[in-house]
This record gives sequence, C-alpha cells and structure tokens, in this order.
Amino acid sequence: MYQLLKLVHILAVIIFLGNVITGLFWKAHADRTRNVPFIGHTMRGIIRSDRWFTIPGVVVITVAGLFAAVRVGLPILGTGWIFWSLIAFGVSGLAFAFRVAPLQKQLLALASTPADTPFDWDLYHSRSRQWELWGFVATITPLIAVAMMVLKLPA
Repeated sequence: MYQLLKLVHILAVIIFLGNVITGLFWKAHADRTRNVPFIGHTMRGIIRSDRWFTIPGVVVITVAGLFAAVRVGLPILGTGWIFWSLIAFGVSGLAFAFRVAPLQKQLLALASTPADTPFDWDLYHSRSRQWELWGFVATITPLIAVAMMVLKLPA
C-alpha cells in the first residue's frame, strides 16, 4: 500500500508542477504576441487548467503523501523533510489562493475588454508583474518541497 500511495503522490506532484510551469510558459507566450483576444484565451485556459489539475493536484499530493507517511510510521511533525515540505507547500497554496488566482481573474477581465475599447497596457503590465512575482513564490516553494522530499532534508 505504501508503494501505491507514494506512486500516486509522485504522479500528482509531476502533474501539479507540470501544469504550473506550463501555465507560466503560455502566459509569457501570449503576452509577447500583444494580441489581446489571444491573451484572454490563454488566461481562460490557465484558470481552467488550475481547476482541473492544480487544485485537485494539491489535494492528491497532500492526502497521498500524508497517508504514505502514516503507513510507514513517519511522524509528520517530527520528520523535518515532511514538516518543512508541508510548510513550503502551504506557502505556495496561500500565495496561489490570495494573490495568483485573484490576479489571474483581473488579467482575464482586462483581456476581455471589448474590441472597440482601448486596452490599458500599463494596468495589464502592472498586474502581470504582480502575477509573475506571486507566481514565482507559488512555484518555487513546491520545487523546494520536492528537493527536501527527495534529499530528505532537513533530516
């Protein structure tokens, strides 16, 4: 059972991180086009992929990881690499929930401006820079958690 839980945990991490990193790529690609409808289409896709992959991934990663640890008798709070990985993952979730997701909705709203209305590039770039900053926080922290889990640091 432990091996199955560990496999599910690792596959969920791969899907989660793959989706997050791919979203960064597609947003950067869309922004370079300066094509407002394409930017809007991309933001809708990123928000949809978060609903389908990122958020369920968080649940599966957490549940499978915790059950796997309990299955082999690892104390969650007493095992440094598990505890600090959970903290890093929690920071990622907070950054996503309170900054990234709201900024994504704002960027989508801006990119959904009617074609006959001038697009506010300055406001878009301002929100986009904030999204990139908080997206970096939401991405680097689970990457740190992966490193801690694989290297089992801190012991």
